[in-house]
Amino acid sequence: MRRRLRCLLCALTLAAAGGPGALLAGEPRPAPFGIRVLDRDTRRPVPLVELTTVGGVTFVTDNGGWAAIEEPGWWGQKVWFDLKSHGYSVAKDGFGSAGAQVLVTAGGRVTLEIERLNVAERLYRITGEGRWRDSLLLGEPVPEQQPLLRGGVVGQDSTQAVLYRGRLHWLWGDTARLSYPLGQFQVSGATSLPPGAGGLDPDVGIDLTYWEGPDGFSRPMCPIGGGGPVWVDGLCVLADPDGEERLLGAFARMKDLGTALERGLVVFDDAKAVFEKLLDIPLDAPLYPRGHALRVRDQDGEWLVFGNPFPTVRVRADWASVRDLSAYQAFTCLPVGTRSATDDVEPERTAAGRVRWAWKRGTAPLDAGEQRRLVDRGRLKAGEAPYLLADVEGGAGVTPHAGSLAWNAHRRRWVTVFTQAWGKPSYLGEIFYAEADSPTGPWAYARRIVTHDRMTFYNPVQHPFFDTDGGRVLRFEGTYTTTFSNARARTPRYDYNQILYRLDLADARLALPVAWYHLTPATSATALPWADIVARGLEAQVTSVAFFGPPADGEAPTEPAPAARRAAPHDVLTLDRDARPSATR
Repeated sequence: MRRRLRCLLCALTLAAAGGPGALLAGEPRPAPFGIRVLDRDTRRPVPLVELTTVGGVTFVTDNGGWAAIEEPGWWGQKVWFDLKSHGYSVAKDGFGSAGAQVLVTAGGRVTLEIERLNVAERLYRITGEGRWRDSLLLGEPVPEQQPLLRGGVVGQDSTQAVLYRGRLHWLWGDTARLSYPLGQFQVSGATSLPPGAGGLDPDVGIDLTYWEGPDGFSRPMCPIGGGGPVWVDGLCVLADPDGEERLLGAFARMKDLGTALERGLVVFDDAKAVFEKLLDIPLDAPLYPRGHALRVRDQDGEWLVFGNPFPTVRVRADWASVRDLSAYQAFTCLPVGTRSATDDVEPERTAAGRVRWAWKRGTAPLDAGEQRRLVDRGRLKAGEAPYLLADVEGGAGVTPHAGSLAWNAHRRRWVTVFTQAWGKPSYLGEIFYAEADSPTGPWAYARRIVTHDRMTFYNPVQHPFFDTDGGRVLRFEGTYTTTFSNARARTPRYDYNQILYRLDLADARLALPVAWYHLTPATSATALPWADIVARGLEAQVTSVAFFGPPADGEAPTEPAPAARRAAPHDVLTLDRDARPSATR
């Protein structure tokens, strides 16, 4: 009895002081303490910042940059928080500790700043639950209509997105649910309004509306029977024979990460809101849609070009051609008819011994990884592989793994964002930026724009419908996860989800060397960049790449590129009709 009385008196004393006793039944719950982390330069909130106490308690900032602290034993106490975030830095004190000491009070607030090392700026997490959890706990405003849980989704893998019939349509691969360890493996989908047409500012958030099943969980969008996960890529919009706009893609039903059990084309049934099979693709077919789709117009007409990130397959942008597998072409140096990059064949060469890259039917395409393998086997020299780049910061080789390509109106070039295949300090977590005068190049230099400590950030994809300031600011997302990494622990709520980044092309660090081209002797100039060639109408007189140097005067960016007249890392001496940069938007 005496012990119970002492406990009660102790609790009442703490309650009067605003301490743990305030959590007793009938007593008001103290308001949480809020820590907000801002980018030192932009003053925008930084999500995914880990704040860890001396006792090992970790909080992670939400999309608003807030961490809500509800630790009643800390009220009125000074607490040290280590601060850590991928691609960001905090100054260390004299003992090597990087963080801040704050006075924790019920209902209090404090703002901390963190220095961004990444060229790209992290904006927010797009998918998963609790995206704005801490902001709501603190009573802070949030922009999204469903800021906590949408479609029962806690994790999603790899994005395809396209503007279709006035709405942005989003597709993801394997999807984790809140209610059970096994999720949904036949494609998830959602829509949102585009910016300027009722949608949110892309710097703020995305109001997604999921297609849900009767249980409220994200339902299958591509219910192909037979077992195994189903993935959809190559998402594109095309007019059908009746002139109706349709949404198409390519599906693969998988046995494992590298083995397909079934392939085909699918078309979206708007009435049922599901993808239905349009035709089968034989598993041994060398050519079919893969990766991300973009429209390209050149002197021969309009094409659908597929790549991940660089073009490997194309087909004319009409309904009949897309359905005709014999109409597809590969960008390759292999002899016509080669069915696989693993076939024991030598690359096709000109009489002068130079590798000939061209668009060819019925022939296996070569992505960056396959080009790297040909180099490793001695079939190609490194300078003969157009999709192997050099890191502009030190010249080390960069082998792209996956990414996406888009025309950029500000740069007046094709730009790509991709993940490096074997980067450090993370595997599939290092993101690079590069640009070229045409989708097939010449690609030469790349700049690292995002880094991760051991975590992966794979399958990054640009969203041109989110470009602002005339294309000067672009945005891209990727899958943040421990998968394929040696990370010690998963990041609560963030793991296996999509995170959006913002990239300002006015940043001087993105002033990459551009190609200058030799012209025929009849032209007075010895070499010109592509923008000047187009302005003067000299495209037909281009013969070869002279060197890589700074952009022409007056063209963004204005900062001089490093090593102003560096030799081209690729042996692109002769540009035939398929290789010259003639493609336009």
